[in-house]
Amino acid sequence: MAKQPAGLVDPRLAKALSHPMRTRILTILNERVASPNEIAEMIHERLPNVSYHVRALQDLGCIELVRTAQRRGAIEHYYRALTRPFFSDRDWKRLPRSGRQAVADVILQMIWEDTSYAIEKGTFESRSDRHLSRSPFVLDEQGWGELNALLAKVLGQAEEIAVNSAKRLAKSDRAEIPTRLVMMHFETEGAGPP
Repeated sequence: MAKQPAGLVDPRLAKALSHPMRTRILTILNERVASPNEIAEMIHERLPNVSYHVRALQDLGCIELVRTAQRRGAIEHYYRALTRPFFSDRDWKRLPRSGRQAVADVILQMIWEDTSYAIEKGTFESRSDRHLSRSPFVLDEQGWGELNALLAKVLGQAEEIAVNSAKRLAKSDRAEIPTRLVMMHFETEGAGPP
């Protein structure tokens, strides 16, 4: 996507992520190449609705057609993402609260679905070295900022690890380990639930 003037959120990305279904579709197409039919099955939505939002994402320059295939007398179109459903900290602050909430709702739903699926399939506890923690803290403004900076650094390092893993996997016959990394840091009201 083109560089935006200072002070503005990329309007194409903001529009792409303004609808929960487009956020889901763009997230899926960042993980794999898929057709609207496959996406509709994955997210349990009607194909015409998914196709509409796929076309919108393509018109916004967020996804591209990568191939077609003949399927049961029709041509199935397969797409991949050109951009990640991601806002910089600066852009996130410029979004209206309702826009931030809409994106957060979709992400939290996907986290819940990923977790539920792993529990259902027995992979959540399949490794003794997996990580799960919940750590309540009381912070001042400086501590809040320091913790957010640390999480951004961890995410950057995690992305580097994923890139390096993909390179090693491409050169070997090692088994892939599909994973999800979830990080959250948020303010609560008082002590919150136990």
